[in-house]
Amino acid sequence: MKSQTYDAVVVGSGPNGLAAAITMQQQGLSVLLIEGKDTIGGGLRTAELTLPGFKHDICSAIHPMAVASPFFASLPLQQHGLDFIQPGLAAAHPYDDGTAAFLSHSIEETAAALGPDKQAYLDLIGPLVRDWDKLVDSILSPLKFPKHPFLLAGFGLKALQSAEMISKRFSTEKAKGLWAGMTAHSIQPLSNLATAAIGMVLSAVGHVHGWPVPKGGSQSVADALASYFSSIGGEIQTGWMVKSLDELPKSKTIFLDLTPKQMLKLAPDKFSALYKWQLNNYRYGMGVFKVDWALSEPIPFLAEETRRAGTVHIGNTFGEIARTEQQSARDVHAEKPFVLLAQPSVFDDSRAPSGKHTAWAYCHVPNGSVKDMTEAIEKQVERFAPGFRDTILAKNTMNTAEIEAYNPNYIGGDINGGIIDIGQLYTRPALRLSPYRTSAKGIYICSSSTPPGGGVHGMCGYYAAVQACADIFNLKTPNLNPNDV
Repeated sequence: MKSQTYDAVVVGSGPNGLAAAITMQQQGLSVLLIEGKDTIGGGLRTAELTLPGFKHDICSAIHPMAVASPFFASLPLQQHGLDFIQPGLAAAHPYDDGTAAFLSHSIEETAAALGPDKQAYLDLIGPLVRDWDKLVDSILSPLKFPKHPFLLAGFGLKALQSAEMISKRFSTEKAKGLWAGMTAHSIQPLSNLATAAIGMVLSAVGHVHGWPVPKGGSQSVADALASYFSSIGGEIQTGWMVKSLDELPKSKTIFLDLTPKQMLKLAPDKFSALYKWQLNNYRYGMGVFKVDWALSEPIPFLAEETRRAGTVHIGNTFGEIARTEQQSARDVHAEKPFVLLAQPSVFDDSRAPSGKHTAWAYCHVPNGSVKDMTEAIEKQVERFAPGFRDTILAKNTMNTAEIEAYNPNYIGGDINGGIIDIGQLYTRPALRLSPYRTSAKGIYICSSSTPPGGGVHGMCGYYAAVQACADIFNLKTPNLNPNDV
């Protein structure tokens, strides 16, 4: 293979590496996709981590951004085996009094359940739901001139605020708590500017597309992308952990589905001094500690809404969640951490033996932490689901070091490829006219360390490939939204 020549070589087979490879191959170019592990997927992998027959998603489990992605929507992935399942509710947020707020497909139903805060919720999320098809091109993209500048400005005025500032729009703890759970997906203090953007986008996507689980596990998303890539002539090589770019076959372009730290290791002499300085100063965020459980029965949540939800946000009030997220950012392990929990087997019976179940959960911890947070996480689940511990048959845990060992892109357990705060929202990984170009001609970065950042959507890889097609091959890729007006 070293003697072969390609138009493009892609290092890393996460959703963005796959997206870059597919986009290049669609243009009639020759593409080789290289993956260090024996299976493709990056954060899209499923394995029997606990007991035989129990399928667990190693990283991503719930996929709102996959169904919202214009790139994924442009591909015939269902023909390649991908089937999404919609839970009864996208997400639920339990409280100590036994009640729960929830995110359903219906914005009216979600808002009505918030009582006095119904109109405040509709005013915040309603415009984004209404205009989603017109705004998605700007939201899931690098910084560029928008097709609908006034609509984007209306979104941006709210989105660039902190989650804490926006929470003041609500008068009840129920609405504030639901908002805290949505915005805590940003994996940073809720006082940070632009944390509102994450909560607004995830809420709107829930109403527009839902928060589905892929049948059989997240590996099925990667497998469908790889199957389509192969069907149009792409080549995949697994089990090749690239140590240096010099070992790659000859090509006109190289795409790196890697974070800055790995880029500097693979190509220490290929980048300019300024670009290397910028990569060295790239900032990573909080890590995660993850637990997977094999269960004898569904989690016995007290609130009926939590038993119907694919995702459960465990953290009670806005104040409690904001405090624990701030602690983690300050290198303190929270006693009662915010926990993101997924229970896919409730809706997908292929995940576990008949009558049995799986569950997946993580909490945010200081970057690089090796502290075992199993007890703290299980206490939080038990808090809202008494008897939960009695259902546990087996468990598997991963601290930040183990998560990074599983995927070297997860530096210190950071699953977002670098903190997505106001300082790195559009300038990730460096301040450049194009975030995807490196200082070396023909080498592009296509990972979540570029806009629009973390999440299973493939848009980072797609835009990196669009840039390379224009720069190197003088090719213009088709518009993903041809009907956008």
